This record gives sequence, structure tokens and C-alpha cells, in this order.
Amino acid sequence: MGFYWKNILSITASLLLVLFVSCNPYHGVPESYHQKLDEAFKKAGKNKLELKQIFELVSEEQKKAAAFLLTNMPERDLKNLTAGYLQDNINWALKIKTSFPWSNEIPDSIFLNDVLPYAVLNERRDNWREDFYTRFSKYVNGCKTIEEAIDSVNKNIMNEVKVVYSTERPKADQSPFESMDCGLASCTGLSILLVDAFRSVGIPARLAGTPLWTTVKGNHSWVEVWIRGEWYFTEYYPGEALNRSWFVERAGKANPEKPIYWIYASSFKKRDIKFPLVWDEKIDYVFAENVTSRYIELYHTQKMQKANNENKVIVSVHLFKEKDNLKGDNRISQQICILSENDTITRFKTAHPEDDMNNFREIFLKKKSDFTIHYFDNKGFKQLYIFHTDISDFRINLFIDN
Repeated sequence: MGFYWKNILSITASLLLVLFVSCNPYHGVPESYHQKLDEAFKKAGKNKLELKQIFELVSEEQKKAAAFLLTNMPERDLKNLTAGYLQDNINWALKIKTSFPWSNEIPDSIFLNDVLPYAVLNERRDNWREDFYTRFSKYVNGCKTIEEAIDSVNKNIMNEVKVVYSTERPKADQSPFESMDCGLASCTGLSILLVDAFRSVGIPARLAGTPLWTTVKGNHSWVEVWIRGEWYFTEYYPGEALNRSWFVERAGKANPEKPIYWIYASSFKKRDIKFPLVWDEKIDYVFAENVTSRYIELYHTQKMQKANNENKVIVSVHLFKEKDNLKGDNRISQQICILSENDTITRFKTAHPEDDMNNFREIFLKKKSDFTIHYFDNKGFKQLYIFHTDISDFRINLFIDN
């Protein structure tokens, strides 16, 4: 009799468990997401049943990732994305979570917000995960550290995707495949490409930028990468090292009192701050962190390093085809040489016409000294430009047309 009742109780418990699971659509999902999921599915409208399928498609360990995406995605995605699209993204994102040496360094909060998301800003929602993993995993498979992987992706992305900077790009906020289809992109489009490339191999990345500089007109976007608890910046056209670029001074002079001048870092997770999109100011569903203070501090640190070299000035050199035309597409990329008393000080290439307009080489030269620049005109003849440094930084414009 005891054995009989034990079997009855066991069967009853099993049936109750099945009933509980069938009545609980969020079984396996952390309880902190349940109410937010209800709200998200309400916003999804007619797409609710489609999105709810995601919890049937993913494994138990993937449900938290699905819940994070659903509860943080904008309403446009709730109404339009499919469960299959989300499943593909989650599968590939979770695949890389254990694929590389740096994977174990990344806490869940960073992984969810800066590796898992399928989008960076408001760009078209491409299904880029598998394609980008195939493209970029080969560059990092031999890397032992996240720094090596970042450097490898950064150095190879342009040759891999065949996209260059251009003001002739169709639009500012292009998706990865839109940029690859036309081969042109804005600084924002290039940054979206680079963020997705990093994320495809498990490197936490986000887009950073400002809607307006305080020192000059214009805006700019770049990329931040996470390394063991700290964020560093880089670009599609990388500088000589992380946290090194032409815009550090401008970013360091951001006005922390006025949001129009802030430096923002994108966030998929909902936050109190919105990322201002200069190409469509009506969009209010892209979230951000205010990282202005970090760039101000970085600028002052680098400025102090420069101040330690008090006997130097910074000279920027620009080479153009025609005189009286200082536009970007009139620039010439050429190896030039700077000499002092017949001794070579440095050799470098001037900016390419497709480079960002603010991307140019700055050289540290001794104050109150004479220098000569060697370059070639449009007929191949060597030209000499002799100049004298004083105590202030300055710019030199050279032209190859005589």
C-alpha cells in the first residue's frame, strides 16, 4: 500500500510540475525579467505571438539572453523582429562566449550589453552574426589576449569588408551590410561596422561620439572596447595605440554642463540618458552613458605628458593636389620626409582623400629650429619646403600642382 501511494504521489507531483511549466511562459527566465517581459509583449502588439516563440526555440541557458534583448529592445524591434532572427543572434553570441581565451574575463553584465546585442544604434537590423564570425574569427584564432585580438581585428577590417570613409555615402546611419554593399560609410557607419566586428569574436564594444564639438563645428563617432574592467577607444582607421587619436583634444574640451557637447557611449540596456542622433533628432530609443569626464581626464593626462616635452611644438602637415582647394577629396597621400640639417627626423604618409577630414599626422618638432620637407610634385620632381618652428603649434599646407 505504501509503495502504491508513493507512486501516486510521484505521478501527481510530475503532473503538477508539467502543469506549472505549461502555465508559466517564463519558465527558466530570471524572475526579475517577468514583469518587463509582460510590458514588452504588450508593446509588440500583433508580433507578440511571434516573439514569444523564442523561449521555445532557445535552450535553458539562453533564456536569460533572450529576456535581456526582449526587455531592452525598442518598440520598432518588438513589432518587427522574428523569433528566428533573435535565435540566430543568441546562438552565435553564446557560441563565442566560450570560444576564445578572453571569454572568461567578461562578466555577464558586459556580455549582455556589449557583445550580445544585434544592433548598435538605429541602423537597419541585419543578420550579420554568422557572416562576421566567419570573416573575423580567422584573425583572432591565434590571439592569446583580448588586446591582441582587438589589434588584429582593427588592422584587418578595412581589407576584409572593403569599406572606406566618404561623405558621398548614401546615409549616415548605415547598417553593416548597407555599408559593405556600397563600399562607403560615414564615421558612424564605419564605427557600427567595427563594433559588430569586435562583437562577432566576443570583444565587448560600443559606439561613442559627440553630437557637437565645443571647439569647431561638426560631430564624430568612434568605438570603445572593454578590457578587464576599463573602456578604451579606437577607430576604424586606428591610431598608433588605444586611446590615441586626433580628436582627443576636442573630446577633452567637451562641456560637461551642456548635453549637446557631451561624449556619449551607446547602451542597448535602457538608461536615463538618450544618445542624440544628429541625422534624426526625433529618434529617442537609443540609450547611452555620459562618459565626458573620462575623456576630459584622458586629455589632461596626455597634455601633461606633452608638457613634459616642453621644448617641442606640434606641426601638422597636409598635402593637396590643387592650390586654393583644401577639401578632403583634394588631398594626396604621399610619403614625405622631414629633415633637420640633412638628418631625417621622420617619414610618414599624408592623409588619403577618403580619410576623415580630421585625420592628419601631427609631428613633434624642436622649438625655434629650421626644418625641410621633401615631397614630390605632380610631375615627379622633388620639392623642398623650408620652415622655422617658433613656440606655438601650427599647420603646413603643401600642394603638388605648380
